[in-house]
Amino acid sequence: MADRGALKLVGFIFATATLAVMLIAAMVVRGYADGGYTQEASTVAADR
Repeated sequence: MADRGALKLVGFIFATATLAVMLIAAMVVRGYADGGYTQEASTVAADR
């Protein structure tokens, strides 16, 4: 049987990582909603 303390630590690590990913995803979605980001590729004129 696994040690309960170790399982709590692993669960805390996974919960922290999940929360971080959710917060980053929410910030990206909010950025798209506010118009800060665009999905269109910007074109750069190259002098040749």
